Amino acid sequence: MHPVLLTAAALLTSVPAIVGLNNGVARLPVLGYNTWNAFACNIDQDLVLTQAKLMKSLGLQDVGYQHVHLDDCWAEKNRTAQGLLAPDQTRFSRGMKNMTDQLHSMGFQAGIYGDSGWFTCAGYPGSFEHEAQDAQTYQEWGFDYLKFDNCYIPYDDIIREGMIGKYQRMSSAITQLAQTSKQPPIIFSLCQWGWEQVWLWGATVGHSWRTTGDIAANWDALASIINFNSFITQATDFYGRNDLDMLQLGNGGLTFDEAKSHFTAWALMKSPLLIGTNLSAVDDDTLTILKNTEILAINQDAVEGTSISPFRWGINPDWTSNSSFPAQFWSGPSQNGTVFMLLNTLDEPASMFFNLTESPWIRAGRQYSVRDLWAHTDNGTAVRNFTAHAVPPHGVVALLLKDAGNEPSGLQPCAVWDNCASENGTSVQG
Repeated sequence: MHPVLLTAAALLTSVPAIVGLNNGVARLPVLGYNTWNAFACNIDQDLVLTQAKLMKSLGLQDVGYQHVHLDDCWAEKNRTAQGLLAPDQTRFSRGMKNMTDQLHSMGFQAGIYGDSGWFTCAGYPGSFEHEAQDAQTYQEWGFDYLKFDNCYIPYDDIIREGMIGKYQRMSSAITQLAQTSKQPPIIFSLCQWGWEQVWLWGATVGHSWRTTGDIAANWDALASIINFNSFITQATDFYGRNDLDMLQLGNGGLTFDEAKSHFTAWALMKSPLLIGTNLSAVDDDTLTILKNTEILAINQDAVEGTSISPFRWGINPDWTSNSSFPAQFWSGPSQNGTVFMLLNTLDEPASMFFNLTESPWIRAGRQYSVRDLWAHTDNGTAVRNFTAHAVPPHGVVALLLKDAGNEPSGLQPCAVWDNCASENGTSVQG
């Protein structure tokens, strides 16, 4: 086997089915807002609350976005004399509890950012050797969610732990705090960038885990993230999921069709969906994408927690790792039918054909009604195969197929001719 194919296949077979950290929170992916992509360190209490108010007025909260998170740079550069974290006295002068109280009064959950090392990535105090103290602080301040990063790692002869242990320290602190305080545990999101095979162990520690580096607003970055995650979809289920990083919509760099592909892939792979746009300047196209309730319903499916997975790679042989041209044909189960994602990775329009039973979730000998999740139209019935015509460059088609009974009589015996036989063993040829 070609080395690239061998490596990809080995990775796929090494990923176990994951049983997530079932501690009563984050059964489904988090939907919400994060300040980093749009504002980086230029944050304060008023900006956070303004974005929250816009979440409400723009109708985003109504379709399911329930979290508002601030990212790095919120703290003073030094801990207090008692070793406590302190919010920046100018930018968060009213205190964190005041801000989270206001977020809660608006119906949101509140999120904060920390780091497993000596410092955060922007140089503010990290939580190493302060895990229990910081978890207590976050709870007292009223935070419901913690994004926990991976910068300024202590030397080996200091930490004397592997990567799992480095994150387990805060996970254990959160668990113990919930037990003693009788309050719900803080949702724990690992920002570990995909090193140390985080998808293999993340669910034993947290509710989501970053699988790749930081996202950028261009197609090459999206394609690379989709490609990497196509081999580890088994790691996502209820209470634990691959995190493909924040939604990079509305910040320039993506065409409308690329933005639709971005949102569709993230949502159907059951990644957390955290908006990273300045909502004060958001355009109608971006809002249309973010408020697609048919796509959001798949992400928030209460019956099926697993990700879609590729059933055919398309322009590459199956199991090929190609960061520029990832898998094109995906499917997965949902409570209302089989979900399909057809991703045109080419730089030109393309028609995309597949046999229905290439998806393991489709039954032979049945016909299926077709719902287009972007056009919001019912498109008749598919029998044995389906073609999406003229899919735009870097564009996407998202479908929901529902069983509509036995296929019509009079068709050839088999839709796929490989090794098809009659009951007496006679081979059936196309």
